Amino acid sequence: MSMLLKTDEGIRLKGTLSVPGDKSISHRAVMFGSIAEGTTKIHGLLTGDDCLRTIDCFQKMGVQIERNEDDVEIRGRGIDGLQEPKEILDVRNSGTTIRLLLGILANAAFHACLIGDESIAKRPMDRVVQPLLKMGAKIDGRENGSFTPLSIRGGSLTGIDYISPVASAQVKSAVLLAGLRADGVTSVTEPQLSRDHTERMLRLFGCEVEEDGLKKSIKGNQTLRGTTIHIPGDISSAAFFLVAGLIVPNSELTILNTGINPTRTGIIDVLKEMGADILMERKDESSIEPVADITVKTSSLKGIEIGGDIIPRLIDEIPVIALAATQADGTTIIKDAAELKVKETNRIETVVKELSKMGARIEATEDGMKIYGKSKLHPATVDSHGDHRIGMMLAIASCLAKGETAIENNEAIGISFPRFFDLLEELKHSNT
Repeated sequence: MSMLLKTDEGIRLKGTLSVPGDKSISHRAVMFGSIAEGTTKIHGLLTGDDCLRTIDCFQKMGVQIERNEDDVEIRGRGIDGLQEPKEILDVRNSGTTIRLLLGILANAAFHACLIGDESIAKRPMDRVVQPLLKMGAKIDGRENGSFTPLSIRGGSLTGIDYISPVASAQVKSAVLLAGLRADGVTSVTEPQLSRDHTERMLRLFGCEVEEDGLKKSIKGNQTLRGTTIHIPGDISSAAFFLVAGLIVPNSELTILNTGINPTRTGIIDVLKEMGADILMERKDESSIEPVADITVKTSSLKGIEIGGDIIPRLIDEIPVIALAATQADGTTIIKDAAELKVKETNRIETVVKELSKMGARIEATEDGMKIYGKSKLHPATVDSHGDHRIGMMLAIASCLAKGETAIENNEAIGISFPRFFDLLEELKHSNT
């Protein structure tokens, strides 16, 4: 499918908007509610395809889940109450679903098979499978469980002290979830701090999680209790409009009720360092996460170097940061981001390839990219490569390219932001 975006001379973006609920938190809310005892009510769930995959998987394991748009009620069965699925669990494009689900299924006293789409089939699962095998899980698949399809038979587990080679919230979450019903204590130590939504939500559901710097630990045989969750707007979705408001001339945008979890606000820190005019107005915290209204205005940006410990805090936002860098004075270097190679696409290659089509001066490096500003972008036919974040980044880039830009394979955007194109067009035409 191809989307044609037209940008007129003198376009500006002004207005107030809301973005969908946080994808990472939405996944976890459904999962934790399903394995909790009692009823969990979720408000503001992201209804993109990835999160619907999570709902579908747990429904196939006997969990009763009722959804009214973005309000969801789950009648939890407890970890021991999940039923063996009669069908294969298909996560489609959702890496979060499959990796966290492996941690939960490692405890389940039954067999399950998991598959995904072509993208998932290329993404490494051994980073989760290996620690789970050390705990006693029985998992097999292509290349000894490194790739889907995967087969898992859960059972008795023993806690481990795992030193993760990568800073990955998915790895950390899978191991901690397996540790919920394991004998003894399970801990995960990361090289850098990854997003901490799992730790926050476990506490909300009544579990104890201990923290010692980069080490997170959980005692086995804990029980989750149903609760109520209010999900803030996803900062990874807001990031596209934050950058749009900064680089499109004469623009000012306010994104309401956006999650500003400190492990996710690397995008804010980087944009401010580049010279962005950003104002955050803190709101009352939701049940688990800090929230703010964020206002941005067109700004003169400068190139900077981005790397080190901040990368895990903005890994999903790097495509749109690269776009911002094309409009900054000087050179921007993004490094220590080899993790981009194993996302929905190799995001280093796809960002460089697609922005180059539009006239950006950008080149790939072994662990990131180098962007030379300031580039004048022009219309082109570009491709999301089935990656929602690449597709949205290219749509924002089209706002700087006077004329018609065609984005191929745009349907992937529905994974995290179902109304993205509608909202962008509303903002473009509300000031004409």
